[in-house]
Amino acid sequence: MAYRTEWFNDETFWQEYAPIMFDDRHWRELPQAADAVTRLLRLPLYEDSPDDRTGPPGPRLLDLCCGMGRTSLELCRRGFAVTGVDLCRAYLETARDDAAYEKLDIEFVHSDARSFRRPDFFDAAVNLYISFGYFEDPADDLLMVRNVYDSLKNGASFIIETLGKEIAVRDFVEAEWFERAGYRVLTRYAPVDSWAGLQNTWILIGDKKQIERTFTQRLYSAVELRSLMRQAGFSTVDVYGDWDESPYDQYAEKLIVVGRK
Repeated sequence: MAYRTEWFNDETFWQEYAPIMFDDRHWRELPQAADAVTRLLRLPLYEDSPDDRTGPPGPRLLDLCCGMGRTSLELCRRGFAVTGVDLCRAYLETARDDAAYEKLDIEFVHSDARSFRRPDFFDAAVNLYISFGYFEDPADDLLMVRNVYDSLKNGASFIIETLGKEIAVRDFVEAEWFERAGYRVLTRYAPVDSWAGLQNTWILIGDKKQIERTFTQRLYSAVELRSLMRQAGFSTVDVYGDWDESPYDQYAEKLIVVGRK
């Protein structure tokens, strides 16, 4: 099915903003997140060294909206048989090159998250680093989650890590400046539709050029996202406030939901 062009279909955006969105701090947190994902999924993995590839393939894992594949690589090193799906061809080429360099057998697929579906195929699925809630039509969020549900085997789990509405309200600032990747960066934020979403404007100011993009993320409270997961079919949904499985309360740093089929 073909979908109308939305802001995230523009590959130029992802190429221009990658150094700003995916900074060193982002990548330093990745091993901790991958360890937590491995723990939350409660799946048997290789007990030997990750370099021992002679045994049977590990559990099949779907990394939805995988970007440049850093999470896919990290989870593959832990024994998962990973399929990464993303809409940005340039990111996927980077992911394939990195996997080939490390001799990691990872499948990377160019597809829209609303279209990708492999019935009863995966043992687990993840959607990490605030990659959820950007479709213009809210019904597409449910469609994406249902596709994941259909793609999972019975007993499998789906982890979404995103920005919770409660956290967005608690930590709201109208604007902030920082420097990164050779740019001065101004970010502006504004709630839309009574906090149904958060509008983001990112302005990159360099020596010879200025880049500006605006996009909106749909915000879900913990209760709303749990309800969406159950509407998609998940029998149980656990909610956490960080990768250490702390409660989603006034101290929460993230909104992490784990739906089990």
